Amino acid sequence: MELIEVRQEAEAARRGMTGSPTVLVDGVDPFAVAGAPASVSCRLYRDEQGRAGGAPSIEALRQAFASTAVPANAPGEECCGDDRDVLDPIGRAGRGRRAPAERGLRAVHQAVLRHFAATGFAPGASDLAAAAAEAGRTVDDVLAELAAEDFLTLNDSGGIEAAYPFSAAPTPHRMRLANGVEVWAMCAIDALGVAAMLHQDVAITSCDPLDGRPITVTFTGGTAHWDPADAVVFVGQRAQPGPAATVCCDALNFFADPATAEAWARQHPDVHGRITSQSEAQRITEQTFGLLLAQD
Repeated sequence: MELIEVRQEAEAARRGMTGSPTVLVDGVDPFAVAGAPASVSCRLYRDEQGRAGGAPSIEALRQAFASTAVPANAPGEECCGDDRDVLDPIGRAGRGRRAPAERGLRAVHQAVLRHFAATGFAPGASDLAAAAAEAGRTVDDVLAELAAEDFLTLNDSGGIEAAYPFSAAPTPHRMRLANGVEVWAMCAIDALGVAAMLHQDVAITSCDPLDGRPITVTFTGGTAHWDPADAVVFVGQRAQPGPAATVCCDALNFFADPATAEAWARQHPDVHGRITSQSEAQRITEQTFGLLLAQD
């Protein structure tokens, strides 16, 4: 169980919160009321006798958990797995994607991310020299440590190939930021994570890797619009050691609907993972990337 404090209406809309408290089970509100607006105000629930209360009753919660459980023979079961295993490469096995403040790691890491967001390209050593110098280190030393801890990836020359969520090379996931800059994301989760990290409007274009259908996700004022409406995200990884770029990035894709995601999973038995809903995918990205550029 995770407790999340929401302070603003925009964040409430992004998380699917329609009053406090809102309970999400696997990213879905089992007590949702059709047409209820996003809100940070108090929320009332009715128990089995129709009495109003400030939280769901124990029995209502039991029923909600039972109704959202995956049946033993549910379609797509063969592509489903344990969240902790599947999400480990994304979140660095629970250590998070926000670099530590020590040794200039966070300052340089944030400088890299801001440069990508401002230009669409990876920064060079001269763009990062000031941030590294404040910690009394060279750019090469800091980048090497960041790469060793899987905050970014480097090429053979020491240049930045990727800094999750951004990629310096073309990928299937293209984004247009509010400042007009266009940049690539490493994977579907990373593409969604850019909006969470920058807290700005972002337009994502991708395609279904099975049949090539275009998929767009447009964030406006913190609210995401998905096209097609049935689009989902497959979250998976391969059973091999290495950074997220090689273990899971090509297994984190948008799909136009659950059927093509299930078909793709059957075609890739080496990938352990599962299909996530739109709201759950956004929750994962908020947790993973939401604080990357936060100031101490």
